[in-house]
Parts: sequence; structure tokens; C-alpha cells
Amino acid sequence: MSTVSTHEKRVIPDRLGTPFRRIIASWEVLLFAVAVLIFIFNSLASPYFLDAWNLSDATFNFTEKAMIAFAMALLVISGEIDLSVAAIIALASTAMGAAAQAGIGTPGLVAIGIGTGLACGTFNGMLVSVLKLPSIVVTIGTMSLFRGISYIVLGDQAYGKYPADFAYFGQGYVVWVFSFEFVLFIVLAILFAILLHATNFGRQVYAIGNNDFAARFSGIPVERVKFILFLLTGVMSGVAAVCLTSRLGSTRPSIAQGWELEVVTMVVLGGISILGGSGTIVGVVIAAFVMGLVTFGLGLLNVPGIVMSIFIGLLLIITIAIPIIARRIKVMSSR
Repeated sequence: MSTVSTHEKRVIPDRLGTPFRRIIASWEVLLFAVAVLIFIFNSLASPYFLDAWNLSDATFNFTEKAMIAFAMALLVISGEIDLSVAAIIALASTAMGAAAQAGIGTPGLVAIGIGTGLACGTFNGMLVSVLKLPSIVVTIGTMSLFRGISYIVLGDQAYGKYPADFAYFGQGYVVWVFSFEFVLFIVLAILFAILLHATNFGRQVYAIGNNDFAARFSGIPVERVKFILFLLTGVMSGVAAVCLTSRLGSTRPSIAQGWELEVVTMVVLGGISILGGSGTIVGVVIAAFVMGLVTFGLGLLNVPGIVMSIFIGLLLIITIAIPIIARRIKVMSSR
């Protein structure tokens, strides 16, 4: 009678098989397929969709939000979240508007916008990493604080006297149909991908998100890393504020209202686990295109904005629910 060796008994087959099968089974590939389908549907639904300049205009639906989503992705992977990003945009835009009325030029306005975002990120980071307060509670509070300051300063008024050259950041084109915002989006995507996937800092972010307690015993400066992540999120909110204010040419306290929901949706749709510890920047980039294509396509079909808001809310619920349901099914099937 033949016997099976001890070594053979311990071999556990790879359920996903070859690397090619693992790639095919990844969330990013599935999301890319969805993006292709949406692109095809939009091209068939509207004769104006495939126009190069219309497609260029479609990028404005997601580039500014995606800039924030890149930083938010790292923050969520670490197990934290920032719901004050839209309010930071409002405060940064208000600060730039006040400076513009005082006659400050474009370089100064850009510095003020990004600097305000940095200051807000520092404030959030101090409350979370130094005082050990829950990030979701802290940023809900600062969300009201930052936007409230904008409403106090502006009331029902608006700032609109910006320098002519300031419009380039939100309305200018680098070459042909490629806007400055889109090129900046691509550059930032590459930089954040390198930061997360090719540096020791990125590995620390993953480690913290997977097990905060174990990361501390491994010598990772958890509080410092989280503080830096809140700074990054604040800075990217400031950059988005510069682009959005430049594109609109004016500042109101309601600017970017509700963007925090869309940014979080973009992050979660991109495959970033809301529980932390996993996800890729590539997924966030594809999710940005998916959301941009959907909202632009619905706009071409004259779908009301409230319907788009309902869609984004449902999308957030579905993308959070799918991994949880999949895990439960996997556990039940393994019993």
C-alpha cells in the first residue's frame, strides 16, 4: 500500500492559481472592465460623448476630488479617515479670496491656499495623533468648524476679483485637450503610487492599517505616520481648493459642499478597505475615471443633480457591502 509523505500532506494549493489568474480576479481589473462598459454605453447613448473636448471637460468632474482621494486612500489604509476635506477647501478658498481682494498676486494666492490646507491638516493631525481622539469624531467637528468660519467671513457674499493669470490652474491647457488639472492629476497619481507601493513609508502605512498594536512593537512611529498622513490630506485639499477656485473664478462658503462623500466613495470604490490595511492607488485612479464617466454621461442625458447624489450614495453603500458579503459567503461555504 502506498503512503502519502508528511510533506505532501501539508501542501496547500493556491486557490487563485497562476499570477495571471490572480490579476484577472483582482478588484482593479473588474473596475477597469466596468469603466470600459460605461465608456461604451455613454458613447452609444449620446452623440456628443466621443468629442475630444467634451471628454476633456469630463475630467473636471473628478480630477480635483481625485487629488484629495489619493491622500485619503493612504489615510484610510492606515485605519483613519478625514471628513473635513470639503470644509478645508471652503476655508482655503475663502482665505485666497480675501487675499485676492487685498491685491495679492497669483503666487501668493497659491501659497495661501495650500498653506491653509496644511494648517487645517496639522490641526486634525494634532487632535488625532497627539490627543488620541477618534478621527471620525474629530473631522466631523472640524468639518463644521472650517466651513463655519467661511460662512462667518463671507455670509451670503462672494469673492470674485481674482488675477487673470490665476485662472490657468483651473481653466488652462498644457497641450491640446489636456488641461493643467488633468496633467496634475496624472503626476500626483504617479507620486502617490510610488509613495505607497515603493517606499518604506508606504509599507509602514499598510502595517499600521493591518495591526496598529503590532506596528508599534515593530518600531514603527505610528503617531508620526498618521500625523504626516493628515498633513498630506490637508495639503491636497489645499491644492484642490486652488484648482476649484481657479476654475470657478469665485468663492462662496458653500463651495465643494458634499465633496467629502464623493471622495470617500472614490476611495472605497477603488478597492481601499474601509477597515484599513489594503488597497492600491491604481484602484483609486480607475474609480476616479468611473465616477467621472458616470456623472458626465448622466449630465449629457440631462439627468438631475439629485439623481446623481442618490447614485453616489448607493454606490458607496454597495462598494462597502460587497467585500463584507463576499467574506461571509466564503466563511459559510468553508464550513
